[in-house]
Amino acid sequence: MRPVGGREMLGKGGHAALTLMSLLLLWQEAAAIEVPPDSKIQENLKQPPTIIKQSVKDYIVDPRDNTIIIECEAKGNPVPTFLWKRNGKLFNIGKDPRVTMRKRLGTLEIGFRNGGRPEDYEGEYQCFASNEYGLALSNKILLRVSKAPLWPKEVLDPVVVDEGSPLVLPCNPPPGLPPPLIFWMDSNMTPIPQDKRVSMGLNGDLYFSNVLVQDIQNDYSCNARFNFTYTIQQKNPFTLRVQTMEPYNDTSYNASDPYGGRKVAESPPTFLSPSGSESSKMVLRDEQLLLECIAAGLPTPTIKWFKRGGDLPAHKVKFENYNKTLKIPRVSEEDAGEFVCMANNHLGTIRHSIDVQVKAAPYWLDKPTNLVLAPEENGRLVCRANGNPKPNIQWLVNGEPLNKITETPTSANREVLGDTILFRGVQIGSSAVYQCNASNQHGYLLANAFVNVLDMPPRMLGPKNQLIKVIVNNRTFLNCPFFGSPLPELRWFKNGQGSGLDGGQYRAYINGTLEIKRAQKEDEGIYTCVANNMLGKAENQVQLEVKEPTRIIQAPTHQSVVRGSKASFHCKVVSDSSLPSKVTWTKDGEPLYLGWRLKKDEESLTISSVSEDDEGIYTCTVKSEIDQDSASARLTVLEDASLNPSVFSAFPPDRPDPPMDLDLSDPAARSVRLTWIPGNDHRSPVTEFLVQFEEDRWEPGRWQDLSSFPGDLNSVILQLAPYVNYQFRVIAINSVGRSLPSRPSPRYKTSGAPPDAIPRDLHGWGSEKDNMEITWESLDDLERNGPNLQYSVWWRRKDSGDDWTNVTTFHTKYIVHPTETYVPYEIKIQARNDFGSGPESNIVIGFSGEDKPTDTPTELRLSTVSSTRATIHWKPVDLSSVQGEFKEYRLYYWRESSLVPGLVVSKEKKTTGFYTTVPEPSGILKDLVPYSKYKMFMVVANSRFESLPSNSVEFTTVEDVPDAPRFFRINRRSLDTLYLEWGKPLEPNGILIGYKLIYYRVNGSRLGPQQIETFQPNVTEFILRLPDRSARYKFNLSALTQVGAGEVYAEESPHFTNEENFTDATDVVKLTDATLSSVFSPTPTPLPPLPPTTIPPTTVSNTTPTSLPTTPSTTTTTTTTTTEATTPTTTPVLVTTKRVDQNVLVVPQREIWNLTVVPNSYYANVNWSHNFPADSKFILEVTPDSNKTMTVDVKQPPFNLKALIAGEKYRLRVYSQELNSVSSKSITFKTKAAHIDQVDIATQGWFIGLMCAIALIILILLIVCFIKRSRGGKYPIRDKKDLPLDPVDQKDQDGSFDYHSDEDNKPLQGSQTSLDGNVKESDDSLVDYGEGGDGQFNEDGSFIGQYTVKKDKDETEGNESSEATSPVNAIYSLA
Repeated sequence: MRPVGGREMLGKGGHAALTLMSLLLLWQEAAAIEVPPDSKIQENLKQPPTIIKQSVKDYIVDPRDNTIIIECEAKGNPVPTFLWKRNGKLFNIGKDPRVTMRKRLGTLEIGFRNGGRPEDYEGEYQCFASNEYGLALSNKILLRVSKAPLWPKEVLDPVVVDEGSPLVLPCNPPPGLPPPLIFWMDSNMTPIPQDKRVSMGLNGDLYFSNVLVQDIQNDYSCNARFNFTYTIQQKNPFTLRVQTMEPYNDTSYNASDPYGGRKVAESPPTFLSPSGSESSKMVLRDEQLLLECIAAGLPTPTIKWFKRGGDLPAHKVKFENYNKTLKIPRVSEEDAGEFVCMANNHLGTIRHSIDVQVKAAPYWLDKPTNLVLAPEENGRLVCRANGNPKPNIQWLVNGEPLNKITETPTSANREVLGDTILFRGVQIGSSAVYQCNASNQHGYLLANAFVNVLDMPPRMLGPKNQLIKVIVNNRTFLNCPFFGSPLPELRWFKNGQGSGLDGGQYRAYINGTLEIKRAQKEDEGIYTCVANNMLGKAENQVQLEVKEPTRIIQAPTHQSVVRGSKASFHCKVVSDSSLPSKVTWTKDGEPLYLGWRLKKDEESLTISSVSEDDEGIYTCTVKSEIDQDSASARLTVLEDASLNPSVFSAFPPDRPDPPMDLDLSDPAARSVRLTWIPGNDHRSPVTEFLVQFEEDRWEPGRWQDLSSFPGDLNSVILQLAPYVNYQFRVIAINSVGRSLPSRPSPRYKTSGAPPDAIPRDLHGWGSEKDNMEITWESLDDLERNGPNLQYSVWWRRKDSGDDWTNVTTFHTKYIVHPTETYVPYEIKIQARNDFGSGPESNIVIGFSGEDKPTDTPTELRLSTVSSTRATIHWKPVDLSSVQGEFKEYRLYYWRESSLVPGLVVSKEKKTTGFYTTVPEPSGILKDLVPYSKYKMFMVVANSRFESLPSNSVEFTTVEDVPDAPRFFRINRRSLDTLYLEWGKPLEPNGILIGYKLIYYRVNGSRLGPQQIETFQPNVTEFILRLPDRSARYKFNLSALTQVGAGEVYAEESPHFTNEENFTDATDVVKLTDATLSSVFSPTPTPLPPLPPTTIPPTTVSNTTPTSLPTTPSTTTTTTTTTTEATTPTTTPVLVTTKRVDQNVLVVPQREIWNLTVVPNSYYANVNWSHNFPADSKFILEVTPDSNKTMTVDVKQPPFNLKALIAGEKYRLRVYSQELNSVSSKSITFKTKAAHIDQVDIATQGWFIGLMCAIALIILILLIVCFIKRSRGGKYPIRDKKDLPLDPVDQKDQDGSFDYHSDEDNKPLQGSQTSLDGNVKESDDSLVDYGEGGDGQFNEDGSFIGQYTVKKDKDETEGNESSEATSPVNAIYSLA
């Protein structure tokens, strides 16, 4: 097939290739714009045409069809218009009444209902779709009409042949389009039997290796079936006559002696097809390869195949036609070579060699794709194809060859470099459709790719004002999809304030998504995303609501009940008050249908008259619109009615007995059925069976897990590996634990097979400059599938066209030597054993070894230097001199000295890398220390070596503000004095000129007026007189240079309630779990550093207090840990300064990890791993949900933690007694429910007495209240007979009146009644006191809750505690 365009592209020599490589290395382009599939964007997007549907290149049609359809569809904006060419000339559709084009499509319809012949329209068609932005081409479609010609009339003479001689009956079918399918039949339409002796060749002829008398027949007929027209053509039949040397007797024939005892001359093998001793065959890549060898001889020869220089690819080769035909369905280049067929019988052997050449029509390596760019951006189109021979690449634009187009202003921004077109600084109006045509003598490829230069202001693609509801502490994503060209910059704001959200708990992604790592209540609000580019801006809002989780706080527990009794499952849930939730029950995963026996209320499920059918797993599921929770429990029905619940609870459940009587059946090559009898479950149903295996070849005596199965199965199919001698055992598992293993089963040995697995982790790398080490992982023992496991490794130099070189080895490494320095190789591998070869791996790319770079960066210099940064420049090296993978330009720099007199600095060398290939590289050296002298030099590096150093450069950084003071202590040596002491900054960053202290008096949540003290640089202490003993202060201390004030060290004076031990308590901050996790836990992705926060002394919290409004500087946190005086080790100290690289964490190399807990009802087995000395001691910190934290001293793991509460949830961590800061991660566990008798609380004496006492107290309160009202004054009483009802009087349900004052008009649940009877919301709700809406009622419905007195906020200023009023206090207040 010829190429679509004109002459080939020029400049294929070595010079052009070198130029292309150099330009691509130096090329910098913007990422192509991806246009989203949004309907609004697509409607307004101007776009060149794109062909989306077309007919096949070789288009054969049925002549009997009334209509021929040649498809061509395209999309674009504006809608494309279409025209066609036929045989290279414009096809005028309007002049031919039989030809029409579909509306808005380019598809042609050629009709023949009113006459005409399809043969008149045969030819080559090509479709052109165009709009104002470009023109796209279809493939050239060769239209041909199917043909089914008749067999020529001929008179066939009878064929006479001697018995035992070979024979060929020719078919010679008429040529058809497409070629017909050939088969042989007799006059009764019965197929001619074919076997090893008689068979049909690929050309349709019928071959007899030797003729028998039984072959005599007068109706051997060759038939040709034309599938396209559904017709069969039949050739005149052959008549076959066989001459024999002796008389033939029908009754004497048998298969073992086909000649009936008659003497027939035997003959050695000769080839009927192909002829001669050698031949050749050419086949195209991905097509079907068919090789044929048919031999004559008596006895009938046997055909065998092999390949010279290697093995036949067993996974690809198929043998057909009784081994006479070799077939490879999809041939590839590695299948080329010399195939040999061998025919032999006991008289001799002959061979025929077939030289197979695999050529290839062009196929894509890198197909060009559409490119959307903004004005002034760069881009490129790449068109890479391969084939055999190598295809020619030709570029066209809008259907015209690029080399024939006259120069235009837009073409100046375009450069063609072989298979690549580079675009620089594209402009509006330069949109076009480019075609790449790759062709050789076996075919061609054509691809359209448009370049669309687009300018569009930002547009929001998501829904407007979206409401997002999330669960607290969950990772949350707020989406804001947008589009524009040039690509807009997007920023997020919360509640319309701030300077953009990115950093800390927020992370903004380039696609417009904002991530909130752990959503909290304070994160609620309206988030605004704003997209900007040079053409405008757009914004959208997302409202975030953070909800409490929906969870089950009382889960159902396992029940064992007697048949006919009642079972109850409890499921108590809590959820966010603003989220409706629904509770559903299922049994064994199926919906539960409620009826008279099954009843459900808000918190439980009750089953009456339990039967065996009720046994199973019951699951309670609570769902809200955004989350859900579920819990399950098993119901076991007991057969023996004598086992009542009280007796049953006396025998707690235990581990099950081991399964018995293991039996193997249904053996297969890779599976067997295992059956067993379950043992006693000891009052806890078996939930799982674990099948283990042991084999005696690789690891005898070691039992390994094979599979797990549900507890209701006792017969399973086990999937096995080949070539393994198995035996099995089974372990039963229930809620208590595992049973002992069963007795082993009989052994079962699977047969061998070729390997199924491909060796993993195939790599090629150079350990020396002239070799390549090929390494891989060996197959696991159970993947061997047979004895004598070996590995076949192939390699060849990439893109060289060389043949594969291979080696077979038992090892997992092979060294290729010698090689050139750093060249790529293609590598593949295959495992094999005595049973055959496994699958081949995919091709991986490896490289030979690297050598030292020969060139060195030169002319290293600086252009600008600030206090912490320096801009550097250098002259790059030729990348070919790197002699390996170019990694980076590596800059070595070190701090030679500080310009501050007397300050000693570390001269440790540091490195930073710059990856760049531009002709004039530069980079920014960051995180320098101000006011210092530095030296540096540069090298170029590959993966193994560095070049010689460049010239050395010295420079100094300028002065800057100082770091925070090294420490800041506040000691309270008397009740009226604070002693402040601080240390000089670790890095003054200049010449210190003093210190500035800003402090405020703290009164509750209010701050007093700002006071400022300044000090000389040699002053490091200050005494502050307190106006009274309860005075508290906040202090901000910073050092000063000529540039200004440095980082602030913030501290707060101790609370006056801690005066008993104020000297020891100063400057102590307890290192909590939250603090530890922030220090030691790795983060998933690097984030910008958070601003340091203030942690007040003696505060066990990780919250961030409100920053002082008048403090302009950043706050720095210093967290220290104190230990007992006898502790010999140093505790960790975290010092945070303004530069990230100067955070110093001094931590002993000790760790605690892998904390595990196995809970029971009243105890738990605790274990952990550590690297402390053997005599170290540890502390277990246990925190139950319903109590305070407890600690237990422990020597070494494991440890049995006793005295736990059944059914309680606990939080546990372990930390070192010597190093409190070294701790494990906290884990949560729940003890098992206790098995106790169910007792009705209403029948207990203590409960009745308690209810009576509460009723008596309520009666006393009512009496006192009525006495107070009867005195008059504050409680006026109206006679219900004489006075009319006041509007505020209310009538009880029993007809009595409720007398109350104005103070009593406030209803209980947070609303108040106005004079007109309306109810409005009150700010004085019981919810404010922690009692809202959750009151308790006794059995007769009376309220027995207590209230908390809410004090005036001014009275509680400075005193944060309040007390709940007891009933006795309530009596005094009424009196």
